[in-house]
Amino acid sequence: MYYVVTGAAGFIGSNIVKALNERGETNIIAVDNMKKADKFRNLADCEIADYLDKKDFIERVQGGEFDGEIKAVLHEGACSDTMETDGRYMMQNNYRYTLALLDYCQDEEVPFLYASSASVYGGGGVFKESREYESPLNVYAYSKFLFDQVVRRRWNQRTAQIVGFRYFNVYGPREQHKGRMASVAHHFFNQYRADGCVKLFEGCDGYPNGGQRRDFVSVEDVVKVNLHFLDHPEKSGLFNLGTGNAQSFNEVAVAVINSLRLANNQDTLTPEQMLQQGIISYIPFPDALRGKYQSYTQADIAALRAAGYAEPFLTVEQGAARYVQQLLEKAA
Repeated sequence: MYYVVTGAAGFIGSNIVKALNERGETNIIAVDNMKKADKFRNLADCEIADYLDKKDFIERVQGGEFDGEIKAVLHEGACSDTMETDGRYMMQNNYRYTLALLDYCQDEEVPFLYASSASVYGGGGVFKESREYESPLNVYAYSKFLFDQVVRRRWNQRTAQIVGFRYFNVYGPREQHKGRMASVAHHFFNQYRADGCVKLFEGCDGYPNGGQRRDFVSVEDVVKVNLHFLDHPEKSGLFNLGTGNAQSFNEVAVAVINSLRLANNQDTLTPEQMLQQGIISYIPFPDALRGKYQSYTQADIAALRAAGYAEPFLTVEQGAARYVQQLLEKAA
């Protein structure tokens, strides 16, 4: 029996593959689109049974080749570029493909755990898994939102576990291939090492410079939640996956910079000292993002806790320190 991880060479997918390996699981089919060939590095230290291109995989699945052979599907594959303007591609890749996998898993009674997104909430201030709070601002968010609606409509007819995770702002190892879509923690790390300073957006939507607030969640915690539900196939639902605590972009920058300074045996600095020394500066807010940007997110994790996940989440300060150490070890 195989575990199937789609988006396996991507950020969250490769972390899930590695975590399964650490449990002794190697009978894993890794599914991805390796058009960006450098993504292979995310799987280089992992053990898998086979790799399939996403197109080949869905064709073979629908042809019955894996009937009775799949233990669970962890579907992390998607186009996550919120600036993508090709709506036809986004809907085919994120919505139709996911729908085909859901149909198969329900026919075969296979657990289906998939990546949704906190972007479905749009610019609202309530982040609770309920339709009245959902209002996507871009086609990426809409592709995730629409699939969640299908899950809701089919809820009472499900034959096996279905779990959708509304990821908030995930950061951590194995995201280097994402380019501009990598986390701000990743960008701040690279900026500070290269230039000795970091640049944040100026304020918008009533927030001060660098003061926009997001729920930043470590990929370590994301993986733990996925495995928790994998271990409990009797639990289904749509769940926010964040820490439940919003922190500012300024706080992320300070945490990353001070973690790097400590690693270099330098004293830590206060935010005020960083501003005075030009270590933190601000750039104009991009016009292309106006009206499409979430200046505030904070996961309501009551449903996740009610479903039995009781582990604490890393704060930005804790998570950034761990991430910086991992990045430095990899660079060395």
